[in-house]
Order: sequence, then structure tokens, then C-alpha cells
Amino acid sequence: MPIVHLLDYVAGNIRSLANAIERLGYTIVWIKSPGHIKDAEKLILPGVGHFGHCLSQLAKGGYLEPIRDHINSGKPFMGICVGLQVLFESSTESPTIPGLAHISGRLDKFNDSEKSVPHIGWNSATTSDTHKPQDKSFYGLRNCSKYYYVHSYAVPYEKGRLEQQGWTVATSSYGGEKFIGAIGRDNVLATQFHPEKSGVAGLRVIKAFLDLRQWESLKEETLPSIDQGLTRRIVACLDVRSNDQGDLVVTKGDQYDVRDRTEHNSKGFVRNLGKPVEMARKYYDQSADEITFLNITSFRNCPLADLPMLSILEKTSENVFVPLTIGGGIRETTDVDGSVVTALEVATMYFRSGADKVSIGSDAVIAAEEYYKRGELLSSKTAIETISAAYGNQAVVVSVDPRRVFVRSPNETRHCIIETTQLGPEGEKFCWYQCTIKGGREGRDLDVQQLVKAVEAMGAGEILLNSIDKDGSNSGFDLELINEVKRCVKIPVIASSGAGQPGHFVDVFEKSATDAALGAGM
Repeated sequence: MPIVHLLDYVAGNIRSLANAIERLGYTIVWIKSPGHIKDAEKLILPGVGHFGHCLSQLAKGGYLEPIRDHINSGKPFMGICVGLQVLFESSTESPTIPGLAHISGRLDKFNDSEKSVPHIGWNSATTSDTHKPQDKSFYGLRNCSKYYYVHSYAVPYEKGRLEQQGWTVATSSYGGEKFIGAIGRDNVLATQFHPEKSGVAGLRVIKAFLDLRQWESLKEETLPSIDQGLTRRIVACLDVRSNDQGDLVVTKGDQYDVRDRTEHNSKGFVRNLGKPVEMARKYYDQSADEITFLNITSFRNCPLADLPMLSILEKTSENVFVPLTIGGGIRETTDVDGSVVTALEVATMYFRSGADKVSIGSDAVIAAEEYYKRGELLSSKTAIETISAAYGNQAVVVSVDPRRVFVRSPNETRHCIIETTQLGPEGEKFCWYQCTIKGGREGRDLDVQQLVKAVEAMGAGEILLNSIDKDGSNSGFDLELINEVKRCVKIPVIASSGAGQPGHFVDVFEKSATDAALGAGM
């Protein structure tokens, strides 16, 4: 089989890219040292996270000059996400660290005054008419397709500037800001989006690069161009736990209770919706935008390297080419041999197994409480802070489990209250949302507004907003909760709990500002 060289500098989830390349019929050779790059014919530089961290890691490893030499030699080179960003001169994310400067321009952070940042989700990559032959596709890009982006910084598009230098540019738009989604010239192709996470459309781009098909005719009839702009996501969630026989199954909770009980069996049986890997593939085939695994089983006596969820991620990423999130157990822990493993090291294991994001739950509540005890000062030691510092805030999701506490008057509590249209059991018109831990079993003296503000300050990139009251109800999302949380933060929010039919997704997208909506067991 033909060969492509891949450079891994601890760039997050690289397994999915490797799986995509192998799926397309290519053999991967891993770059093990700077000197190895000269042997590469086709070289791919992937990346997620921080501009400065990426360049620092490459410089520390001695890779910067060999990468330059490869590009300047005319050999094929592809950069993905941060792999695109480092080709430019600089980024306001790390003002003192220069890029490779192969392309002129600087990255700026998206304006978050009127939209969520990071920019996470499916958006376009429309090839500029200035430099596009009629009825031709540039490296498989289609103006009728959308691709998966996850980033806070981008290169603003200036019409004609780079095209005059011979570059072909594909653009996207987010909240009124037009930016470079992909760019190429001669032997270089770079994408801000993740083609390995963009389903069939993304695989087409990777295949075109590997086959060196820079321009090709659009043989089949293509759909008309779509409007640029972010598409709100539908996330499929799989709650994974062991059943009473010890098998891992996908289950479904009813106010976080996953057992069906009968008059003859008070303990009940764990609801079994199917096997995790098979269910994930089913949701992918049904066009889910993302897939989230929430591990609700404790594997206390299992060595970390043998955790069943690692195997599930590895197997899922072989055939599922959309973003994967894993939640449960992302914390500092002691392995069975007595060694202490940091939260960052645990997250790294999951990223290397195929996860794109990790979700942190109860530990985020404890970290928020400590944050306020310190007078809203960061510690730099929490799981959220250490993981986001290494992999970028887009890699960290905080899963929030609030429940309503009804009060007759705002004066009855110091917590942030809302006036609700859903009256309490005694006709109360006000409520506050209490944060919980341990799967909703323990309430804390912290409201949801306090929690989301704290974790955003720590570096979380997304909020997974559950609702204990709505869980398993099939009655629709808690729109009041969603809009209240969106009011408090600038990072994206995923609405969860309560979806029982397609119309509930329509409601939440029309009646709230949520960035995505999650369904489980549907």
C-alpha cells in the first residue's frame, strides 16, 4: 500500500486521523525523530490546542527546520487545525512566539461579544471564485458540504490578498467574521477544520491530498452552494455502564435511575439499549454530528491502561469519523500499583485512544467551590486548567447536573433565582438551580450560574447542561435553564435531558440560544 508520514508531537486525538488514512488505503509511517522527516514523501502535521504550545513542542523536538525543509523541497505537506495555524506568521494567542511564516498573515481570536467562542461545529469551506476553475473541486472541497471546526483563533480573510500570491483559499464565516477554512498552493494544503472528523466530506479531502489531486472535475451532479455559517449540532449520547452480568451496555436513566423494577424484583435490571460500539456506529450512520460516551461505572480495581472505555474508544474511532467525547473518571487517581496518575495523564490516555474531548463532572463542582473560597483566583492545578493548558479549552467539556429548588420569594435564598413558568409543588413562582455531584445524589451549596462562570474562567471550552428534573421525562428540554446558562457564559452550551421526539430539538433550537442539543436512548 502507498505510504504517508505522520508527525505526532502529542497533539491530542491523532488515532482518528490514523484510522481515516488507513481506511483510505494508505500505510502510516510515524515520524520518530527530526532526521526521519527527510525520508518522508507525503507529510501530515495534525494538531489541536494552543498555537504556542504546538510550536514550542516542535522547537523542543528539533522539528521546525526539517518541516521547513520538507515544504521548501516541494514535497506534499498537509497541516490540520493548528497544523494550518503554524504556517502563518503569528497568532495573538501567543504573541511572542513566531510561526513558520510560510504564509503571510496573523491569527486573531474570534469576537465573543455576540457569539460563543470557541467556534465548535459544522461550517462551510467555500472556495474563492477568484482562483477557482469552473466546475473544479480543490482537493475534494465542495461548496455544498460542511466540515467540523473547533477553534478560538482564525486567520481573517482579506479578499484577494493571498490569492494574488498564488494561494487558493476556501473561506467560512462565523458570526459575521469571515476567515480562512482551508488554503493551498503548489505542494501545500492546510485546513482549519478537521477532515478526519468531518464524515464522508472530510475523508474526500484527505483522499484527494493523498492521491495528489489538487484540482479535479466535478463529474457527478452536485448540490448548490450552501450559506456560510455554523450549523447547530445534534449530539448522540451513550450512557455506558456494567449490567448485573458484568457486560458493558448502553443504558438510559430516569432522573438518573437506570434500573427497571418490578413488584417481584425491587433491585431491578439495568436497562440495556445495546452494545456501545455498535450503537455509536448506528448513530454515525444516522448522521449524528457528535457522539458522547458517559461512563457511569466505576472500575476501581482495573489498571488504568486496561480500562474498558479505552477499548470502546479505540474500536469506535476505527469506523466513526465525527467528534467523540468521553466523560467519567477524568481526575487524578491512584492506579492499582499505587502510582499516582494526574488528570492530564488520564485525559491523554483517552485522547490517544480516539477521544477528541473529555467531560468533567463532579470534580468541576468541587473545583468551583475552591475557586470561590480563594476569592475567584485560579490555582492552575485543577483538571480543567491542566488539560486545557495542554490541549486547548475546546478539549474540555464540563458536565453540569443541576436540579430545581423552589422558593416562594427571592429573599429565601442567597442563590441566583429565576421567575419560572413551571410552578413548584406548592405554587412557588421562583426557583434556583442547585448543582449536584455523585450522579445527582448529593446537592451542593452552589448554583448553576456560579458553576458555569467558574469553569469558564478555569478554561473549560463547553458546557454539557443536563437537568435532573427533565432526565428521562421525554417532555422536552428545560428552556429556562438553558437560556439562563447561556446568559452567563460565552463558551458553547450543549442542551441535554428531556428529548423524546424530533420536535423537542426543533423547540430547543427555536426557543433558546443553545449551541447544540443532546439526545440519549432515542
